[in-house]
Amino acid sequence: MVWGKRVRLSRIMESGKMVCVPMDHGVSSGPLKGIDRIREMIRMLESAGVTAILIHKGIIKSLDEPPRTGLIMHASASTSLSTSPNWKVRVASVEEAIRLGADAVSVHVNIGNRDEQDMLRKLGAIADECDAWGVPLIAMMYPRGENIKDPNDPQVIAHIARVGAELGADIVKVPMPSFNPDDIRVITESCPVPVVAAGGPKMDDDRKVLELAKAVVDAGGAGVTFGRNVFQHERPDAIARALRAVVIEGKSVEDAMMILRERR
Repeated sequence: MVWGKRVRLSRIMESGKMVCVPMDHGVSSGPLKGIDRIREMIRMLESAGVTAILIHKGIIKSLDEPPRTGLIMHASASTSLSTSPNWKVRVASVEEAIRLGADAVSVHVNIGNRDEQDMLRKLGAIADECDAWGVPLIAMMYPRGENIKDPNDPQVIAHIARVGAELGADIVKVPMPSFNPDDIRVITESCPVPVVAAGGPKMDDDRKVLELAKAVVDAGGAGVTFGRNVFQHERPDAIARALRAVVIEGKSVEDAMMILRERR
C-alpha cells in the first residue's frame, strides 16, 4: 500500500538509504563557513546527488526556487549563546512543514540533562502530529548532559536510539560510538526503525569520513547525515558524491577515494 509517509520517505531516501546534509547550524552556531552562502551550497549539493538536505523554515522561505532534492524541515532549536544550550525547544509545526513543501520533519532531543523531560514530551507530541499528516519524522537523538558519563558508550547510544523509536520517530539519527561495525550493530540491531549516523565535528581526513559511512552501512545502518564534514569540506560536491558512492551505490572506501582524486 502506498500512503503519505511512504511517498515522502521515497523523496528523502533512495533504495532505503540516505545521504542527507543537515544545515541547521545557522541557529545553533551562526553562519559557519560553508553555510554562510547557503543557497549556493544547496544548489551544489543537489548536483552532487544527495538524497536530502535539512534546513530551518526561514531558509526554505528564502530559496529562489524549489529544491531538487529531498527536503527536511528542522523543527527544534537552541543557540550556543544560551545558558541552556542543550535544551532544544520547538520552533515549528508539522502543518508549517507541509505548507512550505517539506517532505519530512526533524527534531533534536538531548538525553541525560535536566531538560530531557520537556524534550521527550515534545517529541511524543510531534510524532503524533506527523502520523496524522503522513509526514516522516527524523529524531536526532544525542547523549548530552550532566548525567552522561561516556557519550561514546554503544549501550548508551543504543538506549537513546531506542527512545526515539519508542516515542514515534520513523528514522533515528545518532552519533556513532566508533568506526567498528560491531559497536554500531549494538545500536542498529536493537532499534526497530532505520538508524542514520551523525557526522560530528569536522574531520580532516577524507578517508575517515568515508570509513565511518562504510562502517554504518556494513552494520545495518540506513545511511548518513553529515553536516560539517560536507559543507565545510574544500570540495563539498566531491565528498558528497563519494559518500553517495559508499552509501547508495555500495562502493568501497577506496573506490570512493578515487572519485575524490578524479575531481581534483
